[in-house]
This record gives sequence, C-alpha cells and structure tokens, in this order.
Amino acid sequence: MTNALVVIDVQESFRARPLWGTVNNTAVVENVRKLVEAARSAGDPVIWVVHAEPGTGDVFDPASGFVRVMDDLEVAPDEPVLVKTVHNAFTTTDLQHRLTVAGIASITVCGLRTEQCVETTARVASDLGYEVTFVTDATATFPIPHRDAAEDLSVEELLADPRTLAAEDVVARTEFALAGRFATIRTVAELVGV
Repeated sequence: MTNALVVIDVQESFRARPLWGTVNNTAVVENVRKLVEAARSAGDPVIWVVHAEPGTGDVFDPASGFVRVMDDLEVAPDEPVLVKTVHNAFTTTDLQHRLTVAGIASITVCGLRTEQCVETTARVASDLGYEVTFVTDATATFPIPHRDAAEDLSVEELLADPRTLAAEDVVARTEFALAGRFATIRTVAELVGV
C-alpha cells in the first residue's frame, strides 16, 4: 500500500449553485465512484476532502448543510473526511501527516474543480515529493468568467460573454500545465480497466 486516492471537493455545495448546470463532466460522480471502488479493492486508502468557508453564509459555509460529500457517494467508516479552507488539500489539513504515517509515496487525485482545488493539490503534492496521478475524467469544472467580467453575472450572462473561458479549454490547459511537470495524466479506464 503505497498509493492513496484523494477525492477533493465532490460535495453538495457545487450542486447547490446555479453554475452546476454548466458542469463539463456529468459523469464525474460515477467516475469518482469507480476510482473509490478500485482503491478499496486494492487496499489503498481513500481520503475525502471537502472545502469550507465558515461564516460566509453561502453554500460553502458549513452552516448551509451543503459541505458534505455528495449524497450519491458513500464514505466508508474507516475513510477520513478532511475539511480544508484553502484551495489545496494540504495546507489547512493533516493530509501530509496521514500520508507520511501510512507510508504513502504516491497519490491519485480527482474531484472538483479541475483547475482549482484538484490542480492545486496536485502541484503541492508534487512539490512535497509525492508521485501524482491526475485523473482528468474524474474531475469536473465550469466555464470561467473573464477577469474583467462583473462579479454578479448570471449563468446566462457568463455563457453569453465571448471572453468566458470554456470548461473544455480549462481542462486542456490544466493537462498541459501538469503533464510531465507535476503529475501523470490518466483516465479512469486506464486505472480501473473499465
């Protein structure tokens, strides 16, 4: 057991936002489930991470009730759910300690958002010396507004703005940035044979 699966921010907070309707990968939850089942079968630890923004009053505020693993995924009793308050899964959790104690040398990452918390975790993990596998089709993201766009754009306005970066472009950029530098890019089928 030298690999761990780290499932990042696959939480109800995202489904509670109007932007969920634009998610680029509608199979993300099923693909995460496949990775979780494969890790469990291999005896690899599964570590769940959720993002919280206490006191904000939004869907990432624990008081909202949405800061929990998505309802159609099941966390086993021996699998920790770590709560982070920054983009990467290391800085505000004991993830590195857990991996070190378990003798983990490599991690497989998946979750939400491809370019944000999952990519940032992959980069930090690489810098910490872990061998990282990034499973793109077990991640998902959304279109990104231009830096000069109004902060309160509706989903319709976001999609209509020609400056909006399409989710597919976000994913491609992430793979280019990570591959050969911070992570090995793999698919669910390559890892679980399905």
